Amino acid sequence: MGAFDMLGIANTSLGMHQTWLDALANNIANANDVTSTDQAAFQTQMVTAQARPDGGVEVSGIALGSAEGVLTYSPDHPLADADGMVRAADVDMSSQMSQLIIAQRGFQASVQTTKTAQDVYASALQIGRP
Repeated sequence: MGAFDMLGIANTSLGMHQTWLDALANNIANANDVTSTDQAAFQTQMVTAQARPDGGVEVSGIALGSAEGVLTYSPDHPLADADGMVRAADVDMSSQMSQLIIAQRGFQASVQTTKTAQDVYASALQIGRP
């Protein structure tokens, strides 16, 4: 492993966690979206990651949740059909918030790893200096 591999690995983690945070933010922002029953509901985004051969991590894909959503009775809503039904996004807020905390902690750990690596490299550069 080379001298700067720690920074490279931490950088891959930062990128993966940022993508995960972006997807979670999008899911949370659209949790209350409502459409008519003849349209697809908002589909949650689920980031999948995989290990890289160099020890890092990368986003291997983004899976989408069901477009079926949840049919909700809301006769006063402007998009309601003749039966008073609308299609709401099927976003589990408790799951999204739990994942948000995990993704934030992972991002913070990657940032700390980057800072520690920078400190180590800076100290190494001081070796042999008067």
